[in-house]
Amino acid sequence: MKHARTRLPAVVALPFLLALVLDLVFYAALRDRLPTRLATHFTGTGTADGHTGQTAFVLAVSAALVLLGALWAAATLRPGRPAGGARTLAGSAWGTAAFLGFLTAATLRANLRTLARLPLWQLAEAAGVAAVAAGIGLLLVRYVPKPDPEPSTGLPRARVELADGEVAGWARRVDSWWVLAGAATLLAAGVVVWAVLGRVFAVPALAIGFLTLLFARPYVTVDRRGVAVTTGWLPWPRIRVPLSRIGGASHRNVDALMDFGGWGHRVRPGATGIILRSGDALVVRRTGGREFVVTVDGAAEAAALLNTLAERDRGQASR
Repeated sequence: MKHARTRLPAVVALPFLLALVLDLVFYAALRDRLPTRLATHFTGTGTADGHTGQTAFVLAVSAALVLLGALWAAATLRPGRPAGGARTLAGSAWGTAAFLGFLTAATLRANLRTLARLPLWQLAEAAGVAAVAAGIGLLLVRYVPKPDPEPSTGLPRARVELADGEVAGWARRVDSWWVLAGAATLLAAGVVVWAVLGRVFAVPALAIGFLTLLFARPYVTVDRRGVAVTTGWLPWPRIRVPLSRIGGASHRNVDALMDFGGWGHRVRPGATGIILRSGDALVVRRTGGREFVVTVDGAAEAAALLNTLAERDRGQASR
């Protein structure tokens, strides 16, 4: 629908515009009471350790909010339909804009004091405001018309010819080098933060980096037990869909952002998935109707074998 293509960009760009307007109004009201150079960077104890001129600060904040709003809006206009990703886009846009807008206002207010301070608890306040704003975004996206469903092709599901008793399997690793690079960057940042500020501040970056590294190269297998996805480094945790719960399998191109709202282990209405990139994906329809999707090369071969194995399993169960 045409309305979906115009309303969704407006919904995700609106919070950044609101944050910009409110921050500019707040700045105009306080301008005469603010110092020439604003405290804009603070230590973990809330003490200011970096300053910026008023004009530079306002221009930087304005440019950041405008750019982020444009990027979020552009994401909704990418080829593909904003299916399950529309909610994620709207919620994250409103949450991000509220978080940045609140911190900007808090920074301006902190500069009203002789010794500017921005305590860490104000980050918690910003997170709370962001959560409320994300909820508003999720409510607004309900008024975005849903895209028309894709027409059914009516084509039979592909299968692999197997003789009675013949055993077959399929396995493929999902390589995502940008995820590996991101994990390495986080781990390196954690080491640097540990050396400069101490281990307490380094723990988040190190923990997230380790978890990202752990799931950066998942391993997908299709065999007589069904389809399974492991981390690729360890046998656990494992996601498995047994043959008895598979109604059919196919493959299709997915857009990570538009279809699932991002990358990683994704959950949206009617589907879950391991989405590390856009492109060809194995789509497993469970007997309950939900889909399990994993982006992997060779998805067509995996789907064909899975259909054959699932059909054989149903035949054996009915005897």
